[in-house]
Amino acid sequence: MPETPQDVLKMIQDENIELIDLKFVDLFGIWQHCTFHRSLIEEESFDEGIAFDGSSIRGWKAINASDMSMVPDASTAWFDPFMDTPTLSMVCSIKEPRTGEWYERDPRSLAARALEYLQSTGIGDTVYCGPEPEFFIFDDVRYDQNEHEGYYHVDSAEGMWNSGRSEDGGNLGFKTGYKRGYFPVSPSDTLQDIRTEMLLTMGNCGVPIEKHHHEVGTAGQCELGIRFSPLISAADNVMTYKYVVKNVARKYGKSATFMPKPVFNDNGSGMHTHMSIWKDGQPLFFGDNYADLSDLALYFIGGLLKHAPAVLAFTNPSLNSYKRLVPGFEAPVNLAYSQGNRSASIRIPLTGSNPKAKRLEFRCPDASSNPYLAFAAMLMAGLDGIQNKIDPGEALDVDIYELSPEELSKIPSTPGSLEGALSALAHDSEFLTKGGVFTEDFIDNYITYKLDNEVNPMRLRPHPFEYMLYYDA
Repeated sequence: MPETPQDVLKMIQDENIELIDLKFVDLFGIWQHCTFHRSLIEEESFDEGIAFDGSSIRGWKAINASDMSMVPDASTAWFDPFMDTPTLSMVCSIKEPRTGEWYERDPRSLAARALEYLQSTGIGDTVYCGPEPEFFIFDDVRYDQNEHEGYYHVDSAEGMWNSGRSEDGGNLGFKTGYKRGYFPVSPSDTLQDIRTEMLLTMGNCGVPIEKHHHEVGTAGQCELGIRFSPLISAADNVMTYKYVVKNVARKYGKSATFMPKPVFNDNGSGMHTHMSIWKDGQPLFFGDNYADLSDLALYFIGGLLKHAPAVLAFTNPSLNSYKRLVPGFEAPVNLAYSQGNRSASIRIPLTGSNPKAKRLEFRCPDASSNPYLAFAAMLMAGLDGIQNKIDPGEALDVDIYELSPEELSKIPSTPGSLEGALSALAHDSEFLTKGGVFTEDFIDNYITYKLDNEVNPMRLRPHPFEYMLYYDA
């Protein structure tokens, strides 16, 4: 893989590449792109960027201040496997062309500011993130919402609800039972080959790959394992992961979604995220406290737990996110930490005596999030915990289902809705604005957009279940 602009330009020349696709992430974690002829890509492009109109990007510029520049990162170059004409792809950050400053609402630039802030504190110089996005693969997806109807319909040949369906050639059974989709072999697991192609394609795009497997959900729930990386690279990898998964699924005539809870009464899809801080090549989370954690790691956990309701506005940013964060589906609804309890929002994975592997796993996030914002928010919360020596309290190593209602009431829980998380963010954002990482303008704009375009529109629309409850009122 190339590392410098000169490497990229040489690759374009040597491989006779005519088209370069520049991708950047919007406020909500969706890749946007524009494809340029090679004649427009020069060495200066990697510093000054290439101009485009930002006024049509959701939550960004007004029409009277729309000029922006996308600046490609040479280290992200890979050949796009889904384009017939050989095309080199690169991920970009966004600049203000008139000032040369990084655009404050650009998520990738914001993540870079978070790293700069970490380094300015002297606490550490590197953050490693290991995200674990989950997703569903469906054979059929239909939905609509208008003045006189609102519905969705999803289907999967693996779905247990199809156990009695008449199928071409006969129904051969082997449907995946509810909550029984974790690690079954074929013929129950019908998605081995498609996951293999997804994983190997990601590897060819520069993502460090590890494994793949079926997940718990009955209707084609899957996960591809990728290795940890420095924060910005990890976020880049999540974006490539989602791009590859969706396009390979489409190639097979299927549809992949990272929606957190697309199937009622079964497990949802999360993006458990591992994180650790290093300095001068040395890990900082290993120590002689609970689960071999250092004081610094415990303070980081304390900060993440304290600010979790506000952090979830970025790590769990959709209305649907909170359909997943409910008890009974292996969901991390308890704001506590544990070395084994998967219902705790922070788990300390088993790492043996290897200091370099010591990390925490924040289990709340899902892949509807913008990974740059999610990882940056997690980091800022943890740093606030370190700076203020926030005690995380005792670990939650008991079976929560055996706790009495009185004992359970003492354990704080995640917000019950997106509106609750946005309210927490509105009242607890000072930790995010340190070092100008998240600006007040960014946070206000984010909250306003979410309320105006997601929370409030949902309030106005009848839900199909309301007809089940109230039509005969």
